Amino acid sequence: MDTPDLEAVAQEVFAALADPSRRGILAALAAGGPATATDLAGRLRISRQAIAKHLVLLAGAGLVVAEPGERRRVRYRLESTPMKVAQQFLAALARDWDGPLAALQNRLS
Repeated sequence: MDTPDLEAVAQEVFAALADPSRRGILAALAAGGPATATDLAGRLRISRQAIAKHLVLLAGAGLVVAEPGERRRVRYRLESTPMKVAQQFLAALARDWDGPLAALQNRLS
């Protein structure tokens, strides 16, 4: 089994999070739990069709998972693994910056 390219996963997460509508959808799912596109349209000021398109992109980034529901309705739930990968990527980047920035600060002091 291939291991995922962590930088590629982080890149997909960052691209998905770049849009405020997608961030709103993720926040609504975090606050209210799994929901259908129709449920989300009722909570947000976004059309159901736009939400469905955003959910496809969020699912492609691995941030949401589609689960079949009753009467052929699909509910979406959050998936935290890609977000954790993005956090690890940012933490590593911050560590790489901290050393040189501290050295510069010491030199300037």
